[in-house]
Amino acid sequence: MENQPSLNQKVLVVVPTYNEKENIEAFVAAVKTNLPGAHLLIVDDNSPDGTGVIADQLAATDSTIHVLHRTQKEGLGKAYVEGFQWALRHDYDFIIQTDADFSHDPKDLPRLLEAAQTDDLIIGSRYKGGCRVLNWPLPRLMLSYGAGIYVRLLTRLPVMDPTGGFKCFRRNVLASIELDRIAAEGYGFQIEVTHSAWRKGFSIKEIPIVFADRVAGTSKMSLAIAKEAIFLVLRLAFRRK
Repeated sequence: MENQPSLNQKVLVVVPTYNEKENIEAFVAAVKTNLPGAHLLIVDDNSPDGTGVIADQLAATDSTIHVLHRTQKEGLGKAYVEGFQWALRHDYDFIIQTDADFSHDPKDLPRLLEAAQTDDLIIGSRYKGGCRVLNWPLPRLMLSYGAGIYVRLLTRLPVMDPTGGFKCFRRNVLASIELDRIAAEGYGFQIEVTHSAWRKGFSIKEIPIVFADRVAGTSKMSLAIAKEAIFLVLRLAFRRK
């Protein structure tokens, strides 16, 4: 396969967790199977179901698995920021972000990494070239797709899936973004980071993926998270003007 990373390129998969005990072991095994040689960083928000304990057990037997324990649940954005900063401190060349609930298929990890050999930010897109979302009720699907239209209209960000959370960054992208200034705590984080990379002139490529709703565990979406994203986009639009 063309554009595969060389052996001296360090790859880190960052996954935030909160109450993912039903998924975390199988997820880690799937990552190791599909992206051998990559390291994992599990960023756990003090999960009351013991996800962090399971993560520690996995790390104790595999030196490529790392765990960051946060003291409380502060949102997806802050967990990713801490994970990205850890990745930069430890000199990883490629940083992949994904969920632990298998909504992003680990089999697509090599495709993201391959595409990142030629572009700066790769987005696993649910809507590039059509809609590929499984098991979502129609209102949620319309909300997600409509959010993409809303983002593109107000900010001119040329991305079909700006709220997507399956990404691969080249190191220089995250190093150039002022991560401490990222304001969004929920899913608006996905929009804000992609928008920041775009404004700095980095190349962004979307590759089609199939997105399946989680089978185990519960979604972290809430009305407060949706409201945060709405006002975030208005702020980004104002910044553009």
